[in-house]
Amino acid sequence: MVYVKVCGITNVEDARCAAGAGADFLGFIFYPKSPRYIAPEQAGEITRAIRAELGEAAPRFVGVFVDEPVDIVRAVIKTAGLDLAQLHGTEPLETVAALAPHSFKAIRPQTLAEAQQAYTDYLMSSLSMPHLTSRIPYPSFPHLLVDAYHPQQKGGTGQVANLEIARWLAERCRLLLAGGLTPDNVAGAIAQVQPWGVDVSSGVEVIKGKKDHSKIAAFIKAAKAYEQNTKRHNPS
Repeated sequence: MVYVKVCGITNVEDARCAAGAGADFLGFIFYPKSPRYIAPEQAGEITRAIRAELGEAAPRFVGVFVDEPVDIVRAVIKTAGLDLAQLHGTEPLETVAALAPHSFKAIRPQTLAEAQQAYTDYLMSSLSMPHLTSRIPYPSFPHLLVDAYHPQQKGGTGQVANLEIARWLAERCRLLLAGGLTPDNVAGAIAQVQPWGVDVSSGVEVIKGKKDHSKIAAFIKAAKAYEQNTKRHNPS
């Protein structure tokens, strides 16, 4: 299946819309420089509300962090009621390991060589670390997220990721594809990359930090429709 993560959630109405439309993950930005930043306490109010409404059917909740100390990430995970931490900075494998089983790495490679090095650093190296190979708490858990590179901004730029590089990664791991995805282009990106999942933020916004509910529904429908069409054409 194609998993869908709606990121940059800042209010319960957007969270409720995304969850109701079929999002598998909801993402909260804990990077203070982001216009989509949300305080951990506010995020906790949202996660509690959605879990109270949906129970076991609630999406997984993901916190996005940029080069935060491990103890800060752990504290936010607890306060905000998160399932997973997406590490979106320059964190080394040791940081990913320290936050296991609640962590995965986001990368923004400029070249295939950089992507290959990141794959080696964050996945192949973990094979020698037994506590990482068994760290995945859910079957639906990404190995890596790939985003578009920007020299100043860490994400949410609306720029499209390099799909050829993403395809190389998707052939080797459970890849969450981010970067410039919209309701209009997500099906084509899935067809080209064949990722484990897709991630959207700016592509379904009215303004930064506020979602367009019709775009959320259209995005998830397009991603899931591709999934269903693939199943019909490949019944095995």
